[in-house]
Amino acid sequence: MTGPERWNGGAGVRSGDDSGRLGAAELGGELGTRATLVQFSSAFCAPCRATRRILGEIAGMVPGVTHVEVDAEARLDLMRALEIHKTPTVLVLDAGGRVVRRAAGQPRKADVIAALGEAV
Repeated sequence: MTGPERWNGGAGVRSGDDSGRLGAAELGGELGTRATLVQFSSAFCAPCRATRRILGEIAGMVPGVTHVEVDAEARLDLMRALEIHKTPTVLVLDAGGRVVRRAAGQPRKADVIAALGEAV
């Protein structure tokens, strides 16, 4: 895939979570004070490595934004709850952990920055 699926509005956790928000407990990493870039990856996924680099660069550039990577194989429960079907999938969370944008496939840096604009 040369680019991500279209960035869509976020969907919250559906299985037993009425708040529609994700936190450190679900993700295994602390949320950013302004926004969080969540990446679902698998071990042998080449686009996942490139996505890790892109999201890490953006998190390093924008104060208050963090990048959390989730091992898809270890968190099948969360993948099902969020209806994630392929890796990499990137979620953009606002400061409260609400999913505001999501896309599957390796994203372009400019697209991530634009999607991040909605969260901060």
